[in-house]
Formats: sequence, C-alpha cells, structure tokens
Amino acid sequence: MQKDQQKLVDLIKGKKVAFIGAGVSHKTLIKEFVELGAHVTLCDQKKSVEDFGDYAATIKELGIGLSLGENYLDGFKGQDIIMRTPGFVGYFEKPLQDAMAAGTMVTSEVELFFDFCPCEIVAVTGSDGKTTTTTLISKFYEAAGRKVHLGGNIGAALLPMLPEVAPEDVAVVELSSFQLISMHSSPNIAVVTNVTPNHLDHHKDMQEYIDAKRNILLYQKQPCRAVLGYENEISRSMQKDCKGKQVWFTRLHETDNGAFLRDDGMLCMAENGVVTPFLAQKDVKLRGLHNIENLLAAAAAVWGEVPVEAIQLVGSNFTGVEHRIEPVRTIRGVQWYNDSIASSPTRTIAGLNAFNEKVILLAGGYDKHIPFAPLAPEVIKHVKLLILCGATADAIEKAVRECPDYHGSPEIVRCESLEDCVKTAYERAVRGDIVTLSPACAAFDQFANFMERGKVFKKLVMALGE
Repeated sequence: MQKDQQKLVDLIKGKKVAFIGAGVSHKTLIKEFVELGAHVTLCDQKKSVEDFGDYAATIKELGIGLSLGENYLDGFKGQDIIMRTPGFVGYFEKPLQDAMAAGTMVTSEVELFFDFCPCEIVAVTGSDGKTTTTTLISKFYEAAGRKVHLGGNIGAALLPMLPEVAPEDVAVVELSSFQLISMHSSPNIAVVTNVTPNHLDHHKDMQEYIDAKRNILLYQKQPCRAVLGYENEISRSMQKDCKGKQVWFTRLHETDNGAFLRDDGMLCMAENGVVTPFLAQKDVKLRGLHNIENLLAAAAAVWGEVPVEAIQLVGSNFTGVEHRIEPVRTIRGVQWYNDSIASSPTRTIAGLNAFNEKVILLAGGYDKHIPFAPLAPEVIKHVKLLILCGATADAIEKAVRECPDYHGSPEIVRCESLEDCVKTAYERAVRGDIVTLSPACAAFDQFANFMERGKVFKKLVMALGE
C-alpha cells in the first residue's frame, strides 16, 4: 500500500463518518469507508430506507446508520468526519458550521483526493468551457505517454482511484464552484476559463460564487502555474491571487505571456520573449470560436509539460465531447445538434456563434436565477425559430420580446416537454436548417442533469422518421 493511501486509511479507520446524501460517488465511497473500518451514518432527506430503492439492500447489508427526513442534519452531531456532497448547498449554514466549531472535520471526496494524491494535479474551473478544456488537457498528456486520472466534475469519482495513482502520473480534474467552496488545497496547475453569473440559485450572491472559484488559486504552492482567461474581467482580476507563474489565454489580443490567436489564424504561445506558433485555426476540427479559446487555455496549461507535437496531434483531431455542440443526425437535409451542456446564457451564446446560419433553437429549463437579458439580442441575431419549454420559458420569452431589437423575429413557440419541442422542430424545419438543443438553463426541472437531458434528446431525434 502506498504511503498516501495508508494516510487515508489511518484517517478513516474507526472514525464516525456522516455522508450527506447517497449520490453516485458517495455510494462507492460509503462501501469503501465501511470496509476500511469507519462507522458510517447516511444523512438524507428521504423518509425511510425503502425510499432508496435498490440501494436499500446495500444500506442494510453494510450496517449503515441513518438520519433521515426533515431533521436529517441532526446526524451531524457527534461525528468525527462529515463528507459533503457538491449538491449540498448549506456549507455556510448553521448545522455544518456548528459541526465544524465542535471539532468535526468537514470535507469532500475531491478534497480528500487533493490531500492524499501523490502525483501532479491539473485542475480547471470557470463558468464556461470547463469540460472541453479539461478533456483537451487530459488528451494532451495521454498523447505524450502520461497515465492520466480524469475526474472531479467530469467522469468518475477520484478518491477510489487513489490506490492506482503513481507519483509519475497526472490527475486532471474539473472543479465546480460547489466543489471549490470549501477547498483548502489548490492544484499544481490551475486554469480559470472565465467567471460569469451562474448557480445563483445555490450561492447567496455573485461574490460567494467568485470567491469559491478563487479557491483554485489561493492555496497553490510554488512551483505552480495559473492560466487565466484574459477576456473576462473577473478571471483577469484573479491575477492578484496567483502564487507562482501566471499566463493568459486570449483569442482577441496578442500577449507576450500566454497563448493567443494571431491575426494570421495561428494559435501561438508566447513565453520568455519567444513566440511559438503551434497550430493553424483552419486545422482545428472543434466547432465555434469559444472552442479556440478552450484549446488555447488547455495548451497554456500543459506548455513545457508535453511536447508541442502532442498538442498539435490532439488539437487537429479532437472533435469534441458528448453534449457539447455534438452532431446527432442529419435527416431530410436538416442537421441536429446536442448542446445540452449549455446550462447558462453565456454557453448558449457561444453555441449560437458556432453556426454561420440562423438556427432553430430549443431552450428552457430549471431556473438558476440568472438574467436572460444578455441572451435576447443574440437569439434575435442567430435564431430563426425559438422553441421553449420548462420552468424558464416565460422568462426567456419575456427577455426576447422586451429586447429593443425584437420586431417579431424569431417566432417563439411554446411546448410542454422536450419531446414536443423535438416534434415541433421536426415539423417546422426545412432542408438546410440547423436544429440545436442549447437550453441556457440547467435540467433539474425535468431531468436529473444535462447528460440525461442530452441523451433523451438524442434518443428522440434518432427516433424521428425519414
């Protein structure tokens, strides 16, 4: 057993550990913690063990204690460790703060991984572009022959991977504000793509959201690197938080310190007075200018860590990840795209700008209390037919209709479900049209997450008749 793994075992064995919720990652960890000798209590709003469905049998088999129902947070009392899930929004609320004041260790799966990981960690956060940038970084390292452990807000839980992690490996991690809000460790290489209003249904205000993102930088130790988006005012302002080497990425300006898009269409890296062109924009297969920015951010993160040839190979062949302007099907001359990851207005705007033609847009979903006014002029500019459903349909329609540029175009159609949206788009689209699901909202009003929404959308599209 590696010494880092042994330290984790020593932390857990014999301890009273409360888990908040039984999500996918926690189910794996609960079993592992019980096997390592922890006395586990599951704190959940469900009212009875039967409400856990198939997992109920596991709860009984493992002998897990339960604190359920309206007062489920009472289970925090007397615990040595509380495992927080990113979905639990009450980090600054009294129950958790009281537990910490009483000496209870409050942590999370990702935080423990950071504490005990023996290898280099590269982490990405931001409001937009996290997943694509994280994926590109992992593929750069893989192309260079490094073993990569990918996780965090993308892929599998990281902590169960710990026994497999060797010092020469690299962990590539996507971090949300929910994960970062309680972090007291930072990665060796940190990337902040941008910071725009998001998740304001969970954070008490925009400042709390920004402060959570800053944690990716605040605990870095030299030697370290911070890659910041230059075009975003908030990410640019985080330069003051950097503890070591800091570089930019920018599509709109040339810089002598970071990755940029040159006027001649070359992606370049400027470092130590040397400008190195490494990829032609025309050779990038990713759709959309926002993905040029993601590619620049990823290249800036790994520069000097991997050969330039690895960046060139991946950059010229990578076509994207699932649910991100993902081509689904062409039917009757109509192209269908799945951009379900677009869970905020800024992401939808980026998706719309990826197309040269006006599109049929399917939008709407869970309300994260983000204003839609900035989205409205982009919809008017890029959309020929707007099809809305979900909890935010009223708010999006209101924003578009009240925009000074709106004069009746695009037409706005309301539907009751995603299935109805797809059916309507199919009936209204003509040869040459593009239909994209780019909701500008989270999925929680109708689906568990954006992945489920995207998969349902693709299934509906694939079922359409010829």
